[in-house]
Amino acid sequence: MENKDQISFGLRKITTEQFAVIERAFDEKNDNIELVTNLRFGLNIEKRIITPLLSINFSQNKNPFLLLEIGCHFEIIKEHWDNLYHKDNNEIKLPKGIALHLVMLSIGTLRGVLHAKTENTFFNRFLVPTLNVNDLVKEDIIINTNDLIIKE
Repeated sequence: MENKDQISFGLRKITTEQFAVIERAFDEKNDNIELVTNLRFGLNIEKRIITPLLSINFSQNKNPFLLLEIGCHFEIIKEHWDNLYHKDNNEIKLPKGIALHLVMLSIGTLRGVLHAKTENTFFNRFLVPTLNVNDLVKEDIIINTNDLIIKE
């Protein structure tokens, strides 16, 4: 018997939506560094793509000095997409379990992109700590198709 919550997908593309190092905003003498994370979801209906967009912001005294946002574009197989996409109310309902999995994969990707973008610089010392994905995804994700974030 097939698990109704199982969703088959493949990673099709990784995008760097935003990257910036603002050296003048960083003070080496100040050890008070704050990390803010943000998560949102986008989609492409025609290509059956769901994209967790994950961003981080390192700052001191509310002044950002290192910013990164990435998107991992996951294609859902048609059979499973048809179970997620509800045309009658213009929404995609992504079960919490698969959303957690996609976000975990995106966090690992974010770490790699951060390393690659800052390699051989002073800012390579800033790492994304272990994140509790249960704090980022607390329930099923509902995406209204009228509010598309990603269009390709």
